[in-house]
Amino acid sequence: MPSVIIICIWLCAYLNCAGWILSAIHQLNKTGYIFTFVIGLGALWWWRKTNHTPPFPKFHLPKYQRRFKKLFPLSFLVLAVLAGIGGALYAPANFDTLAYRTPRVLHWLAAGQWEWIHTEFHRLNTRSAGFEWLTAPLFLFTGTDRLEFLLNLLAFALLPGRVFAVLTLLGVRSRTAWHWMWLFPAGYGYVLQAGSVVNDLFGSLLALAAFEFALRGSRGKNLGWLLTSALAASLMTAVKTFNLVLLLPWFIAILPGIIILLRRPVLTFAVAVLGVGASMLPTAFLNAHYCHDWTGATLEQTPVGGGREFLRFVGNTGSIAVSNFQPPVFPFVKQWDDFVKRAIPEDFAIKLRSNMEGGLARFQVMEVQVEESAGLGFGVSLLLLVVALGKLFFGRGHGGPPLKKIQLFVLLAMWFSFLVLITRAGYVGPARYLLPFYVLLLVPGLAGNYPAQLTRRRWWQPAGLLVFASALLVLVLSPQRPLWPANTILQALGAEQPENFLRHRALAVYDVYGQRAKSFDAVIQKLPPGLTILGFIGFDEPEATLWQPFGSRRIKNICHADSAADIRARGIKYALVSVDSLQHNLGVDFDAWLQQVRGQQVAAFPLKIRAGRPITDWRLVNFSDN
Repeated sequence: MPSVIIICIWLCAYLNCAGWILSAIHQLNKTGYIFTFVIGLGALWWWRKTNHTPPFPKFHLPKYQRRFKKLFPLSFLVLAVLAGIGGALYAPANFDTLAYRTPRVLHWLAAGQWEWIHTEFHRLNTRSAGFEWLTAPLFLFTGTDRLEFLLNLLAFALLPGRVFAVLTLLGVRSRTAWHWMWLFPAGYGYVLQAGSVVNDLFGSLLALAAFEFALRGSRGKNLGWLLTSALAASLMTAVKTFNLVLLLPWFIAILPGIIILLRRPVLTFAVAVLGVGASMLPTAFLNAHYCHDWTGATLEQTPVGGGREFLRFVGNTGSIAVSNFQPPVFPFVKQWDDFVKRAIPEDFAIKLRSNMEGGLARFQVMEVQVEESAGLGFGVSLLLLVVALGKLFFGRGHGGPPLKKIQLFVLLAMWFSFLVLITRAGYVGPARYLLPFYVLLLVPGLAGNYPAQLTRRRWWQPAGLLVFASALLVLVLSPQRPLWPANTILQALGAEQPENFLRHRALAVYDVYGQRAKSFDAVIQKLPPGLTILGFIGFDEPEATLWQPFGSRRIKNICHADSAADIRARGIKYALVSVDSLQHNLGVDFDAWLQQVRGQQVAAFPLKIRAGRPITDWRLVNFSDN
């Protein structure tokens, strides 16, 4: 049985609750965490002794040697190893992580508790914190974020087992499930995040585990599995708020086991309390308290939860299809953008843009698949399409046993939840947000005897290997963690010359991604020695790089309305200010603001932080009154 994933789920729930509790008593520090770990280990020892639980499973090397001699498992192993190498070689470069996920944890650790951060970039406060509470002790005890990718690498390693379990529990034949347990993780979104620090992959693992143990526990009348499922469901909402819509099909999956939970009311209540602390409810409560909106969307001014459902449906479904069937390398981005502009009437395009983010409204594609937008990807999507078309036209008379009622209701609820999401959300990258959904959504296409028969065809294994090869290509070419000497080769091919447009664009992308973890190195070199507090004005910028190395300085965000006295009272003597953020996001002129706070410009820095945007203007400001 999957003991490793059970341990991970309970540990993650414990760490989430520990983060909130330590914050409540102002002990979010090494001492507090050490005390927490001692209590946790003591509780585990007591539980195992009083309940006479079996020892932890042993690692059987021969078993895994036999498994990875087969081509599909071996191909998965190659992807996992390469993803791990990429994660180890490169510092985290995901923009969202550097802009708010890592900085918010560093703010909390510096304050010794969770705090509502003084800032105008509200994602630092409003986003759920499930993944962040896992990274907090990691940052605290290691002093770096270089090991953060291990969380996703572990999730990737545990993914095939969850896929197999969910597919078989929902009526897919074991032979079909065995092949797809390796093929699904070859989806671009899973592969690219395996060596990254994005939270979608981890949320996908928790979502699949929630369904797995709900169905297992209900079928086997096992209280432990049902409680584990409840914790996994709580965690999946804390790691990724979009996963809230999965609670309906999950509830249907666990519904037959409710009577088992009610037989142990005290234990069930205790785990429910743990689940509440591990869910997104604490964040929702704090959002409601501080901004009177449990989602935080009011402060963020994000296009989510409103607008016209039909337009969002069109934008999301179109973007999902385009993203998933986009080839690994697509050099015709400009031509695609021109085609979209010609194909969509201007009045309809205006309506799309008014209901969702711009990139989503114009069905944006990338030259190379990247972790910020990748879903299943071209290889897996194409093979699924072949299976679906074959089943539609040639699968008659090859049906399997009918689905049980609980399986049918779970799948119907899953599709309903999918429709709710794509008609309500308006963020760029819906193909990525669906990473926890794909396996369950595609069960109907994989059920029955015909998909199992396809796995015996001569062409099946070569087709599967092409899927893995496609994922390998995306992994090697990844701008965040390239596994080839990209800059060296592109420069040798004359990419520095603007007339070589594609090569020049590729070099710019690789260069910006390669330097993202060092975005503000030029600024740090100009700071006075021993400076421990640095003010910061920026909006959606890689703030985490200013904290490097962790513990050397503390960043304090400044709001444009802060007075000169406010800034000085917080111990801020120097601040890094984005002129563009002041002007475009806050509508404030830099010179007027500088005069208002009685600051002096020390240095100016033209920085290229985003590949698709121009160089931005940054200023180092001194608040000394001397």
